[in-house]
Order: sequence, then structure tokens, then C-alpha cells
Amino acid sequence: MEIKDLLKKELMLLDFKADNKKDAIEELASKFYEHGYVNSKEEFADGLRAREEQGSTALGDGVAIPHSKSKTVKEPAVLFARKNDGLDYEALDGEDTFIFFAIAAPDGENNLHVETLAELSKMIMKAGFVDDLKKVNSPDEVYQVIDKYSENKEKTVVENTYTSETTTSKTEKISNESPKDLIVAVTACPNGIAHTYMAQEGLEEAARKAGVDIKVETNGSDGIKNKLTDEDIKNAKAVIITADKKVETDRFDGKKVIQRPVSDGIRKADELVDRALKGDASIFHSQNNASEDYAKSSDDSQTIWQKIYGDLMNGISHMLPFVIGGGILLALSFLFERFMGDSSPVFTVLNDLGSDAMSFLIPILAGYIAMSIGDRPALMPGMVAGLMASRGAGFIGGLIGGFVAGYIINFIKKITKNLPKSVEGLKPMLIYPVLGLLLTGLVMYLVVDPIFTGINTAINNWLLNLSGSNKILLGALLGAMMAIDMGGPINKAAYAFAIGVFTDTGIGSYMAAVMVGGMVPPIAIALACTLFKNKFTDKEKETKITNFILGLSFITEGAIPFAASEPQSVIPSVAIGSAIAGAIVGAFNVQSPAPHGGVFVLPAMSSLNQALFFLLAVAVGSIVGALILGKLKKRPEEKIS
Repeated sequence: MEIKDLLKKELMLLDFKADNKKDAIEELASKFYEHGYVNSKEEFADGLRAREEQGSTALGDGVAIPHSKSKTVKEPAVLFARKNDGLDYEALDGEDTFIFFAIAAPDGENNLHVETLAELSKMIMKAGFVDDLKKVNSPDEVYQVIDKYSENKEKTVVENTYTSETTTSKTEKISNESPKDLIVAVTACPNGIAHTYMAQEGLEEAARKAGVDIKVETNGSDGIKNKLTDEDIKNAKAVIITADKKVETDRFDGKKVIQRPVSDGIRKADELVDRALKGDASIFHSQNNASEDYAKSSDDSQTIWQKIYGDLMNGISHMLPFVIGGGILLALSFLFERFMGDSSPVFTVLNDLGSDAMSFLIPILAGYIAMSIGDRPALMPGMVAGLMASRGAGFIGGLIGGFVAGYIINFIKKITKNLPKSVEGLKPMLIYPVLGLLLTGLVMYLVVDPIFTGINTAINNWLLNLSGSNKILLGALLGAMMAIDMGGPINKAAYAFAIGVFTDTGIGSYMAAVMVGGMVPPIAIALACTLFKNKFTDKEKETKITNFILGLSFITEGAIPFAASEPQSVIPSVAIGSAIAGAIVGAFNVQSPAPHGGVFVLPAMSSLNQALFFLLAVAVGSIVGALILGKLKKRPEEKIS
């Protein structure tokens, strides 16, 4: 496949109309949709916007490569656009962008187009390429520029490729030259389409200028190419990783490693190569973690609050399967108990399974918080800290215990880093587990349990005694928190609070408020699509049934695409509806018998009235949210104009 096969004449815009980034994305998506390369203009535009949120695709020097890999793309295609007077596309160098190569890539197994896109990405890095494109007057002249720089690339490849005829002479020539330093590198971007290969080209060009050999492994959407061998890594002076997603890192144990975002491989390649040659890098120490997220682990460290939040979310995300599986089985067991009695074997099996799963909540939370901080050696002491907390200090004590275990393991690593090599193997098998468990257990026994058992008891007593307007307000607050960021930190904070109360006291009212708060957003949007059809696109209206089902199942994520495309109208609408729903369950003291399940918990509720008020809360909240959304939302044509 050649670049011309992807770069379509009908997709060329030699006089781009957009004057800002928002309009540019809309115009690009409209062009792809107009010529039938994507099924949904809105979905493709959402994909372009989502990619920009990960980091601007405007690379500086007047060029941008907006791109999206999506199921809505029918076939791969590249759109060329030129804005004669430039526009602000939030470029990395702060300057206006004039040249755009927009890429539409299908989200499937067929990645034959990726190598062609990689070639185009590298071509953009060549001196003179962008300047020549600024001067073209027709699609044919665009192709001429492509041909010109493709020919240059082919000459370079021929000059630097070992063929069967020249291998001997090349080897003889190299043997007479002084050996060069070798640098190895890994590049990766979230979509693996453009930036991965541009960073590769940038690093290779910087190495050529510096007179150093380099081998660059690319982790693209078509898999790993040019994979580094053990011999490559052994002989390398340093390793450069420019990646915005997970890459394999254990292999670099003991090497000097520079970790940077993929954009630095494009914009700051000379600086990175210079640092590698000077040895200006930290030595990487593997913790038997096969992959690390270098998008979050670059030389520019996170703030302490970002780190704490990330560690907490690691614990909660690993805890959720236990909540969902155990909670729904518990709810089903209560249903069978009602009709078959507590001596029924079906009730016994389901109840035991659900209860066993729920008993893991605090240990799993604490264990994976600890593992996020101290890697695998911290998992065991963290889980034991959580188990200790579950006997008294509760959810909060377990959360604290996870952080304690993680930082204790990091402390042990620090004090044992200079041990003789002969005892290095004892660390993971003896020192970390024994010393880590002992120190974590002592801190839990002497400090965390005594303090947080009292705090936990006081909080639980306060919650048990809440009534009237206080309970209504707390229910409204929890409901609104579930809708504000739909799976983000505020949503997770509300859910974690309700789970903590549920596991510590068995009180289900706050769990009910959280549940109806999470159910309202997708249902409200589905209702709005039904009641206000002219406010939604055909593609949005197609999601009605899906959103009804997701909402009834307590899966809020169906509302996210709507909130992302028009947050100013969607988020206030569903947040108000969720707050009303949470207030209703608070007012009528509705209790959820399980921490997950949506309408599937209704048969397990203690009375018919409880189930009816739960449904009333969801219905009223969803209707209010839908009516407000119908009032606030713009028509599709108003969004484009």
C-alpha cells in the first residue's frame, strides 16, 4: 500500500475554513463523513477530541496530525488540509498550525495501512516537506511533494540497507572504523498510529547528526517492530523511552534509562540523544513489573496528591469485581430466601459465595493500594493490613493500612539496596515478605487499629443516628456526586464512602442513594432522546435502548459520550436529577441489600414499599434530568453553526 492509496484527492482541503480547534475538528469529521469514510461524523469527531485530550497532535513547526482509531471508520484514509493564514491548534511550540494530515483508522485486526501511515509520519519530520506543502495549488501538486520526499526516503533506505550483494564490503568497511556508541530506544503512543513513528524518525535523525548508532523499537497499533534484543540492550550506552502507554521495562534492569513522553521524541530528540551520550540518566531497577505506564512516570514527577489518588484508584479498581460479583449474588440469595426460606440450598450457596466475595473487599483494597506504591512485594503485607482493619478499623483503616504497607516496603528497599550481591536473591523470597509483614503488622496493631477503630465507631454511630433533613441532604449529595464526573474521582469518592458504610455497618441507605444516582444519567439521556428528538442526532438516538439497559443495570458509562460532547448542558441536567433521586431514597430511608445490581436488587429488598420508593426515586430523577436536558441542549445544527 502506497501513501497515495490512503491520501485521497476528495479529502483534500487546500483552503481550510475553520478558525479554531473546535471548528477544525468538526470540519475534518464532516469531510470524512461526507465522502463515506466514516459511519458517524459525531462518533469520529468524539474520537478526535478524545485523542487531543491525551496531548495535542499539533507538533509545532506548523503541522498537526489529528487522528482517531474507531469502529465508526469504514476504511483507512488520510485527509490533507491547509489553512493559509494558520489557526491556533494548541501546538507544542505555541505557534499557529498551517498543515493538517488527519488520519482515520479502523479499529480492527487489519493493520496493513499502519506501515504506510508510519512512512507518512516520518516524512513529516523531513526538512522542507511542510514548507513545500504550503506552496501547493492543487491535489496533484500535493502528490508531487509526496513523491519527491518518498524518493528521498527510498534513496536513504537503499544507501543504509545491507543487501546480499554488499554485506561483505559493508562488514569490511565497518571493521576498519572505530566502533560507535549505541543507544537503544522505545517509542509508543496511545493509538500507535502517528506519534510512535514520528518519535522514531526524530530519534534516528538526532542520532545521525550526533554520529551515534541507534536502534528504535516501535510499539505501534500493528504490534512491536524492530524489537530490541538482549544483545542490543547489553551493548547500549543508555535507553531512551518516549512513550505515552505501557511498555515492557524489566529488560532494562541496571541500564541508564531516560523516560519521557512521546512528544519529546519528536520535539526534543537532539536533547534526549545528547543526554544519553553523556550518561545523564538514572539507573533503572526492575521490580519484576513487566510493564509500567510512562505516560505517568516521566522525569517530571507527579504531585503528591496525584500519586495518592492514583494509588487509591488502583485499590478501588481491583476491589470492584468483588463488589459487583459478591453484591449481585447476595441480592439473588435474599430473593431465594424470601420464596424458599433460609434453609434452601440455593440460598445457602449464593449467600455463602456472595458473603465470601464481600469479605475480600478491604483486604483487596489495601493490598492493591500497597502494590501501587511498593510493587509486588507490598501486595501481601497490604492485604494482611486490610484483613486486620476489617476486624475493627473498617474501610478507612484498611485504606490507611494499604498506604502504610506500601511505604514500609519502599523503606525496606531503600535500606537494603546496598546489600552484597550474594544475598540479593533473599530480598523477594525472605526479607521483603517477613520484614514487610512484621513492620506493617506492628504499625497496624499499635497505631492504626487503636485510632481508627474509635474513629470508625464514631462515624458509624453518627450515620446510624442521621435522620430527617440531614439524611435527605446527604442522599442528595451522594446522588449528585455519582453524576458529576461519571466514573471519575468524585464518583469514585461517593461510591467508596457508601461501600465503606455498607461493609462496616450494613446500612444500605447510602448505598441506595449512590445506586440511584448512578442509574439516573443514562436513563435521563435515553428519555431526553425520546422526548426531544430534534435535539439529538440520529446516531445519538440509536443509543436509547442501550442507555435504558445500562441505567437500569447501574452502569453510568453510557452517559459519558453525551457528557463529553456537550458537558455544559448534560452534566448539570443529570446531576440535578441524580441529586433528587438520592434525596428521595434518603427521605424514605430506602435500603439497598447489596452494593451493586441496579433494578436487580429490587426483589431482594425488605418490603414492597422499599422497592417502589427506589423505583420512584429513579423515575423522578430521570424525568427531571431529561426535562432539564431537553431545555438546555442545543440542536445539532446549532452546535455546528
